[in-house]
Amino acid sequence: MPAEWEPHAATWLAWPHYKGDWPGKFEPIPWVYAEIIRHLGRHERVELIVNHAASEKRARRTLDRANALSENVRFHRWPTNRVWTRDSGCTFVLGSLGDGRPRPSMPSEARQLLGIKWRFNAWAKYPDWQYDDKIGSRMAKAAGAKEVRPTLGKQRVVLEGGSIDVNGRGTLLTTEECLLSRVQQRNPAMRRQDYAKVFADYLGIKNVIWLGSGITGDDTHGHVDDITRFVAPDTVVTAVEPNPNDANYEPLRANIRRLREATDQAGKPISIIELPMPAPVVFEGRRLPASYGNFYIANGVVLVPVFNDPNDRVALDILADLFPDREVIGIYSGDLIWGFGAMHCMTQQQPSV
Repeated sequence: MPAEWEPHAATWLAWPHYKGDWPGKFEPIPWVYAEIIRHLGRHERVELIVNHAASEKRARRTLDRANALSENVRFHRWPTNRVWTRDSGCTFVLGSLGDGRPRPSMPSEARQLLGIKWRFNAWAKYPDWQYDDKIGSRMAKAAGAKEVRPTLGKQRVVLEGGSIDVNGRGTLLTTEECLLSRVQQRNPAMRRQDYAKVFADYLGIKNVIWLGSGITGDDTHGHVDDITRFVAPDTVVTAVEPNPNDANYEPLRANIRRLREATDQAGKPISIIELPMPAPVVFEGRRLPASYGNFYIANGVVLVPVFNDPNDRVALDILADLFPDREVIGIYSGDLIWGFGAMHCMTQQQPSV
């Protein structure tokens, strides 16, 4: 699995349509998507999933008004339950097929694009996921990728893309809260060593770094893409909360302690850069999973959720230093985060072959 900063052929997104994900706040959401697509379309192709012809017509009208409609936007009429393509879509990797599993050790010129089609069950939480579970297969076919369905024994593996992050060299980040907890349990029979085998077989992973917990308000129960992300093969940014009275204070401190003891696939220490948290974002009495860690790295640009918070500028400056060859752009996400996701949750990169 290539790192996110490696060259993309495209970014996949799904146009928002389910008002129940943003109750009372849906109206601004398509305009947030239009802004994201406008920035992405300047640098790479955007593969945009729409529910049907009427949905495509509405999306085209919104994108046109927002100066975001271009030849780089390609539409796919496939029904979805929700729009969190990071989790419902396939994970694209580069490899070759022998016994039905990717072989990432092949020379780069012999590799092909593969679509790792995890089983999706709506974060083991919601009953409506049947359309979304088909999206990964449709993405792989449209991209010309060979579909691969991970199994352990006879069981298909449930996994969401937001639960993992990779450095492109064989090291993967994830959390115990998401994959090993009995709450929202994805794969009841799987243990730590089972996940390590699946990651090795299907993503080419040699080394797994297990963090503890995600952030308060995370509807997925511990996705790593809200808290700790690779920004280089040997470097991560990780969220920190300075307020000892905040619910995120101790879990994030515990994660940094684990990172200080962690190594990469070659046994070398990981460089750690601290990324501040915004002040709590609360709506209708519920704390939302607002975090700068949910940024998305595309060709030529890094899109970062911001919240009209003093730490917005601090986070953008940190990421700008880390990606000097890319524009680092803040996308206001105060309304978007009411759907419990931001830039990284809604996107899925398709690497160049």
